[in-house]
Amino acid sequence: MIDLKTINAVLGEFEDRGISRTTMVDAIESAMATAYKREYGKRGQVVHAKLDLNTGTIAFEQVKTVVDDTTVRFTLEDGETDTGNRKLEAGHPGWHHEREEEHLAEGELPRFDSEKHILLTDAKLIKRGVTVGEEIIFPLEPQDDFGRIAAQTAKQVVIQKVREAEKLSMMEEFSEKKGQIVSGIVQRMERGAIFVDLGRTTGIIPYEEQIPGERYRMGERIRAYLYAVDEGFRGVYLRLSRAHPKFVVKLFEMEAPELAAGSIEVKALAREPGSRTKIALASLDPHVDPVGSLVGQRGVRVSTVMSELGGERIDIIEWNDDASAFVKEALSPATPLDVVLDEADHRATVTVSEDEQSLAIGRGGQNVRLAAKLTGWNIDIVSATTGTEVAESDGETVAVTPAEESPSEQAGVMPTESAEIITDEVRETTALSAEEELAVLPASDETVADAEENRDKAKDE
Repeated sequence: MIDLKTINAVLGEFEDRGISRTTMVDAIESAMATAYKREYGKRGQVVHAKLDLNTGTIAFEQVKTVVDDTTVRFTLEDGETDTGNRKLEAGHPGWHHEREEEHLAEGELPRFDSEKHILLTDAKLIKRGVTVGEEIIFPLEPQDDFGRIAAQTAKQVVIQKVREAEKLSMMEEFSEKKGQIVSGIVQRMERGAIFVDLGRTTGIIPYEEQIPGERYRMGERIRAYLYAVDEGFRGVYLRLSRAHPKFVVKLFEMEAPELAAGSIEVKALAREPGSRTKIALASLDPHVDPVGSLVGQRGVRVSTVMSELGGERIDIIEWNDDASAFVKEALSPATPLDVVLDEADHRATVTVSEDEQSLAIGRGGQNVRLAAKLTGWNIDIVSATTGTEVAESDGETVAVTPAEESPSEQAGVMPTESAEIITDEVRETTALSAEEELAVLPASDETVADAEENRDKAKDE
């Protein structure tokens, strides 16, 4: 008999961990059946246990499956298979049942085992109308005294069942959270990866999924995007990311109700984590401004997201079905003069003024690279002054044409030195008249006030 108070306390504790009462009862019954079979059973026996939660008693039973000569094969004592049509009666000395684990070839029938099989003719004597495949239950003598090895085996069975149940419970819980932002505490950092405590389990942020330049401290609370839930040998592995493009989208969903409700749709997004993001939006409601919704009043919404991303710049662009207009918007903050599309090569040639070239290209070619990735067009930047190509990008790489050298640079003279040589020296001027310029300067011990007083006296005379 089992102590019901202890059982109910254990069941309640596991229910708090997400494991149902039914699952735990099944684990206990499986463990007790294993212990009974090890201590009192026979090899090949199929033993089940039934726990009564009202009385605390455990009933044991043996299960046999109804078979006939079409579902099992019989072997003679010399090992030869009886292939004739004659039937061997129960208890025939020619029967030989192999109780070890069988490895059956494809299409081969299992051997008859009297411990787990019962012939149809015998089963009909016990239960009327029984058919092949049904199970016949035979009660076993109750036992509650198990040896040390049997008890240890039962304990291992319970532990294994609990682990399987926890793994299944976590898989169900976090599979629903996949594609969402989860919050946890930095547990440790190992080989570049960050381990995040999420409560019931631990998530991992690989090095390549971290924002470059960010630093994390143990015990610090962190938010990340859950992009993968993997089932491993030791448990459930949660893959987290702060560099994933959808991390930006989910952060905006938390700040902008219009995006979360579906009034605004994210049509495209290009991101270089820790540096810059371009996001293109389309409004499904004519009364909703997509750009204004994400920017927020006085920029409070976009500022909150940028703060979470460590100051990463975010360009919010309105989607346009016109490809040329969309390319113009994608190159923001630059203002292109003209866009010409080449459908065959899927290339957009953008003309910009000379003072807009640096804005259009961006630092290290980042602006044109992100614009090409966002729009899906290969972009060529052309100078309006010279008509020559100054940069091109396919969304992954950027090629910038070096600027022509000035005559002074070709001569090996630095620009600052050139300015000093070519420009005329500017003479210093004062606000005094010519006569005052020629006046004798005051002595070194004469103050400025004395000099002014002497000048006034000279004028009066």
